Amino acid sequence: MEDKTAILVIYTGGTIGMIKDPQSGALKPFNFDNIYDQMPILKSFQYQIDFLSFDPLIDSSNMKPSFWIRLAELIGSNYERYDGFVVLHGSDTMAYTASAISFMLENLNKPVVFTGSQLPMGVIRTDGRENFLAAIEIAAAKDESMPMVPEVCIFFENQLMRANRTTKFNAEHFNAFVSGNYPLLAEVGVHIRYHRQYIMKPNFKKLKIHTSLDFNVTILKLFPGISENVVRATLGIPGLKALILETFGSGNAPTDAWFIRSLEEAIDKGLIVYNVTQCKSGSVEIGKYETSLDLGRIGVIGGYDITTESALAKLMYLIGEGYSHDKVVELLQASIRGEMTTA
Repeated sequence: MEDKTAILVIYTGGTIGMIKDPQSGALKPFNFDNIYDQMPILKSFQYQIDFLSFDPLIDSSNMKPSFWIRLAELIGSNYERYDGFVVLHGSDTMAYTASAISFMLENLNKPVVFTGSQLPMGVIRTDGRENFLAAIEIAAAKDESMPMVPEVCIFFENQLMRANRTTKFNAEHFNAFVSGNYPLLAEVGVHIRYHRQYIMKPNFKKLKIHTSLDFNVTILKLFPGISENVVRATLGIPGLKALILETFGSGNAPTDAWFIRSLEEAIDKGLIVYNVTQCKSGSVEIGKYETSLDLGRIGVIGGYDITTESALAKLMYLIGEGYSHDKVVELLQASIRGEMTTA
């Protein structure tokens, strides 16, 4: 008799795990020890489904890189016991956490499916129930004993997306996430349609867990009228090792002499400046327009079509691994976890 497919569900916090207290009417965390009483339909899966809840639970607005380390270690310590993982997480920072986990889990050959909801599980019109059930089914899906989706992904409102390609773009609609620069991995309707040509292939290597993140990274979003004081104050943060520069369009920025000079001085001192577009889709092309020529000349690194969330996670990972400055620059321009398109 074939062993049951085993799935570990990790509840970190967030809207999906909240239900109304029948007495006070206030929202409170769901007790997953009673999940089969609350959702008897889970028994229909014929899977072994185990649950772990973080203590204390973490609202996604309070998410920190130290939590990413705990989550990566938890997946690593349970990796051999389960066929797939479902992470229930608040939607506000889900793309940051899921992107980080994609870098921290090298040689991942099993599904890690993040999901959440816009309405609590205990609310009548909740999107949480369908997201939860579909995420479990995707985490368990196999083809000839091989997992269908052996990578970190986000499932929300009938769409499965590569985690490090995903951004939250809507605070109210159920379709809260978008993958602006990479096709969907799967779509859920009457059937689950997997787009295999876009899904990573397993490499059968041993999983490596990376937890040496470096947090000395920040983000500067450009806007019309940004002042020299703001730019220099950001570049002058003590201990800063890398700056994500959120530029206009295809990587464009002001051409004011003080702006270019400020960046050039910081880069000459060793700061890594990574050019990422503010747009939800499209790619940075330094030199396409005159307003980005100077950025390329002074050593700003183009981030192609990487998301801000993924850029942050990638920088923390690469710098934390202790790579040389030149190696970090090289890897920032290459896709190492499917996070960007370079050609």
